[in-house]
Amino acid sequence: MIADQPPPHRIRGRGTAENPKNRFEHVERVSEPVEGDDEQPLPTTQFLPDASKSIIATNDSPDVGFDAGVNPYRGCEHGCAYCYARPTHEYLGFSAGLDFETKIMVKYDAPELLRRELSSPRWQPRVIAMSGVTDCYQPIERKLRLTRRCIEVLAEFRNPVVIITKNALVARDADVLASLAGYHAAAVFLSITTLDADLCGVLEPRTSRPTKRLAAIAALAKAGVPVGVNVAPVIPGLNDSEIPRIVQAAADAGATSAGFVPLRLPYAVAPLFEAWLERHRPGMKDKVLHRIREIRGGRLNDPNFGARMSGSGPFAEQILALFTVACRRAGLAPGWPELSTRGFRRPDELPLLFDA
Repeated sequence: MIADQPPPHRIRGRGTAENPKNRFEHVERVSEPVEGDDEQPLPTTQFLPDASKSIIATNDSPDVGFDAGVNPYRGCEHGCAYCYARPTHEYLGFSAGLDFETKIMVKYDAPELLRRELSSPRWQPRVIAMSGVTDCYQPIERKLRLTRRCIEVLAEFRNPVVIITKNALVARDADVLASLAGYHAAAVFLSITTLDADLCGVLEPRTSRPTKRLAAIAALAKAGVPVGVNVAPVIPGLNDSEIPRIVQAAADAGATSAGFVPLRLPYAVAPLFEAWLERHRPGMKDKVLHRIREIRGGRLNDPNFGARMSGSGPFAEQILALFTVACRRAGLAPGWPELSTRGFRRPDELPLLFDA
C-alpha cells in the first residue's frame, strides 16, 4: 500500500503526488522522484475531449438526495486529497491519483446535449444536481463557461437545479440562478471543509479559500438565490471541531440551510489520504484514521446504503448532535430546500393561453 512507503516529494498545488495502479489495469506506472529537491516539477493539466452522447446521469441511490445529475467535467483540478470521486477516473483508464486532477475530461457539447434531452417528451421535469460527482466550477470553467451555459439552458426550460461547489466562481452566475430562483427552481450549496486557509491550501489546493466561499454565499444571498453550506467532508479528528464555526460563519454570510457529510474513503482514496496525512499531518494520522474507522464500522469506507453518507456508531451520533445544535443556534434549516417543477416549460412548444 502507498501508506506503507515513505511519502514522495510534495507537488505544489496538487492534492497528491501519487499515481496508484488502476484497479482495472494490469500495468502500473511508477514515477521517479527528483533527487535533491523537496518538490517535484509541476505537472501540467491536460484537458481532453469527452465524447459522451448524453449528459443527464441518473441513479437510484437512497443516500444522495437526487436522482438526476449533470457533470460537464470528469476529473477535477481542485485536487482535494480525500475526494470520493477519484475512483471514477479508473473507469476511463486513468489513475485515481494525480491523473484525476491533471487529466480532465471535458464535455464541450454539454449545453447542446442538455437542451436536446430536456426537449425530449421522455424527460419528466425533476431536480437536476450539478457537481454530484466532480465540481462543475473547477478552474477551467472560468474560461470554458460550460456550467454557465448549462444553467442558461435550465433557465430556458425552468427546470430546477441544485449546485454543490467549493469554488466561489459560482457567484459569477448569480444572475441566471436568480432568474430560476424566481420559480423556486434553484439552490446553491457552498461546501466548506475548514476555515483554516493554510489547511485548505494543502487539503484542497486549487479550491477557493474559505473567505472567498463565504463571500460567494453573501453574493448569492444578496441576488435572491437560496444558498446553503455543506460542511463536507467532516474528517473526524481533523476538522469536526470546526462544525459550529463553519455553520455560524455561513449563516452570518446569508446561508439559510446546511448539510454535512462524514468522510468516506473508497478504493484508492484510502491509501491516497493516508499518504496525505503522513505528508502533511503525521502527528494526527493515527488519531484521524482511528476515528474514521469508528464511524465506518471498523473500516475506512462503509459502502452500505443508509450509512455511507452519515456514518454509524457513537462518534457519528456525536457529530450529528454537534451539527444539529450548531444549526439550531445559527438559525439554519438542515437539509436541502424544496424546489418546484411547476414552472417547467419547453420553449419550442406553443405557450399556454394563461402562462403562469
